[in-house]
Amino acid sequence: MFCKINFIKVSIKAIVFGICVTGGSVVAQTLPLTPNLIGFTTPEGEKLLLESGYRQDFFPLSTQFVTQNNQAYCGVASIVMVLNSLGIPAPEAPEYKPYHVFTQENFFHNQATRKVISPEVVSRMGMTLEQMGQLLVSYGVKVEVNHAANTSLKQFRQEAAENLKQPGNFVLANYLRKEIGQEKGGHISPIAAYNEQTDRFLILDVSRYKYPPVWVKTVDLWKAMNTTDSVSGKTRGFVLVSKGDSSK
Repeated sequence: MFCKINFIKVSIKAIVFGICVTGGSVVAQTLPLTPNLIGFTTPEGEKLLLESGYRQDFFPLSTQFVTQNNQAYCGVASIVMVLNSLGIPAPEAPEYKPYHVFTQENFFHNQATRKVISPEVVSRMGMTLEQMGQLLVSYGVKVEVNHAANTSLKQFRQEAAENLKQPGNFVLANYLRKEIGQEKGGHISPIAAYNEQTDRFLILDVSRYKYPPVWVKTVDLWKAMNTTDSVSGKTRGFVLVSKGDSSK
């Protein structure tokens, strides 16, 4: 048991280093965190992961962790991480030819995806919660879209935590940054773990040039999801994703 614990600690340390470094250079994280947030790359943040019993998604997502290509591509970056983590058949990536992998550049390669929303529109406006679900469905995965107004804090905590306890499925959160003390608008990122002792979720923030991954209180994240998206006129929320036929 002692060896196993130490192996996990070493693995997490290595992944933390990998999260902080991309292509041999440190990712700039220029904005300070408010006291209600705990940075994952701090000793306290690492400890929360070690003590978590809900971290099945952390390792597959961390190996696919990417920085969004532009300030509106948070949804695309998050979906790419999930599709690669699920092992969904990917198109060839010209820059990695002959290898196949989802990238933010080839994500819109098929017509079904483009029918939902074009990359040009996403680059200007981002995407809504429902559009994120439809984009995922275009790749044949099972999707459950949950608007905060149609669920509850308790339901979110239970469903997200249960998802994080099982392999092969993932949670994407759509939330308003300012409600958790960040700058400033709507955002999308994957959730990688849950710490039951502190009732916090770990968000792998894809705007890595701006913020590190953070542990956020469940009630704060819920409030941030239970805000109205001005484009859709509906509340933000969360999406559950797994392999299989789409259900919603």
